[in-house]
Amino acid sequence: MHLAADLPPHRGRGGPGAGPIALASALLRRENHRRRALAGGAVLASALLLVATPRLRHSPALHLFADMRNLLGVPNTLNVLTAYPLLLAGVPGLILCLCGSGCFGVSLRWEALGWFLFYAGNVAAAFGSAYYHLKPDDDRLIWDRLPMMISSSSLLSILVIERVDERVGLSCLISLLSLILVSSACERVLDDMRLWVILNFVPCIAIPAMLFLFPPKYTHSRFWFLAIGFYLLARFEGLADRKVYSVNRYFISGHSLEHLCFAMVTLILTVMLSFRNIKIARDS
Repeated sequence: MHLAADLPPHRGRGGPGAGPIALASALLRRENHRRRALAGGAVLASALLLVATPRLRHSPALHLFADMRNLLGVPNTLNVLTAYPLLLAGVPGLILCLCGSGCFGVSLRWEALGWFLFYAGNVAAAFGSAYYHLKPDDDRLIWDRLPMMISSSSLLSILVIERVDERVGLSCLISLLSLILVSSACERVLDDMRLWVILNFVPCIAIPAMLFLFPPKYTHSRFWFLAIGFYLLARFEGLADRKVYSVNRYFISGHSLEHLCFAMVTLILTVMLSFRNIKIARDS
């Protein structure tokens, strides 16, 4: 009995390997569609939020922080001093980035650029935030906000480069940096803070979502979860500035703790970069 004679003739091209190749191609197309849908949904949601919300103007209350104590002749002392841990955490990473991607085991060129911008943003934020808090006003505000927006946008783009696609991540980085400049112009010229608020809100949602939805390329990816935990905690403490200040009996304000948590984010990610390697198998 010849079982081979009972089998239907093979109609595909490419021999016995055509079946697995076609299946892999179909799965890849499905994954690409899912990525486009997620990206499109995020962009659409952000655009709708921008249109639906009313215009947000500057308010003098924006510069009134919970802790405005003058210690040792330094205005807003703790808000100024707690900005400098960002410098201590950012400088080593920035130096290692300048030494070359081999120091951190970064395998993609544009990923290295993202990490450089992340650390440069942290270093600039240390000086910019201290400069702003010495005399908080509308003219100095951009020096406090701009570096941290660059840093958080670079962090989001790094994840896209690593876990989605390098070209998509580069497009994300360029788009976010362009939107940061537009938001700064809108804030200064049009007195409208809506785009700035959205750009600060997006990484808080997008980064945790990507950590859960897309598999990592490198080892030690658990450090990402610890870092994003401190990042979200920093955002919460900044919003609850006065409440945090009263809860700890007026020892340190939420805004000062926000600075320290941002420094912890940088420190954790530097440790992760120092130890990680490219994963051989993503499901291990």
